Amino acid sequence: MKILVTGGAGFIGGNLVRYLLTATDHTVLNVDALTYAGNLRSLADIAAHPGHRFVQADITDAAAMHALFAEFKPDWVMHLAAESHVDRSIDGPGAFVQTNIVGTYILLQAARAHYEALTGAARDNFRFLHVSTDEVYGSLGATGVFTEETPYDPHSPYSASKAASDHLSRAWADTYKLPVLVTNCSNNYGPFQFPEKLIPVVILNALRGAPIPVYGKGDNIRDWLYVGDHVEALHTVIANGRVGETYNVGGNNERKNIDLVRLLCGLLDELRPRADGKSYAEQITFVVDRPGHDQRYAIDATKIGRELGWMPKQDHASGFRQTVAWYLDNEVWWRTIIDGSYKLARQGATVR
Repeated sequence: MKILVTGGAGFIGGNLVRYLLTATDHTVLNVDALTYAGNLRSLADIAAHPGHRFVQADITDAAAMHALFAEFKPDWVMHLAAESHVDRSIDGPGAFVQTNIVGTYILLQAARAHYEALTGAARDNFRFLHVSTDEVYGSLGATGVFTEETPYDPHSPYSASKAASDHLSRAWADTYKLPVLVTNCSNNYGPFQFPEKLIPVVILNALRGAPIPVYGKGDNIRDWLYVGDHVEALHTVIANGRVGETYNVGGNNERKNIDLVRLLCGLLDELRPRADGKSYAEQITFVVDRPGHDQRYAIDATKIGRELGWMPKQDHASGFRQTVAWYLDNEVWWRTIIDGSYKLARQGATVR
């Protein structure tokens, strides 16, 4: 298949592009605006792959999107481009509205025009996968899980913008019969994650001898999904999922934030001990909680397992060990971000 991937220089998108090029025979048109978290250095190992073409373009640019569809004529679209950090959405919600809502609308319109011109097998095979988050469902108490039928209840500008883009995607499926699928995933982690999310912040602050910030008491709970497992799920859904359906993708890996931070510190103690012999856990610092911080997320991924046979491969410890080892082995990649030689182009982009 010829696949148009949006956001393919970002964390999940870059890992997806790498998977599509190395584990399948697909051809990829990688479209990314290269805002602060889009990093072509993350694609250095596949930059020359004959099946990969990169185009710097913004999904909010309607003319550019229509032109790319007309030129590339994709069989599938995998839409991952988004502003994605809750803290940033609180400080600057406008970019989230523009990219996540307006950008998704423009991409859907370009896909619709392309799809309506297709005939025969090309029309039958076309798919549009919209990749979203479990945060659209809101917050859980001590029990329960998010299913595909859970009502939406977003609490941050980020989650609200993703909820809106989910609804737009489903509306284009219902109104214009665009063959759309939607996935909602739990918290991703793994190689090439921009150092603003919890796991890379913990690892890199620990290595630099800086305080390791933990919101509130650290008792917020998340389900952690290894990015390699996630991208395999995305390919499984677009290749075999039922058009019009939503599939939740989770890691079966719930942890309190403080327990995860201590696990990461323990892995660092083992793999890169501090020079003074003390534990990295001594750097943990509790900070004021962020506004509207959801207490707990938990995904029920039964449907994707039952219908499509997908299950996460990483267990409760293996993915975290691989991730810590990757950051230890790839200091050149993250040093260019930490030391400022990598341009941080958006508001609030300092690493904390």
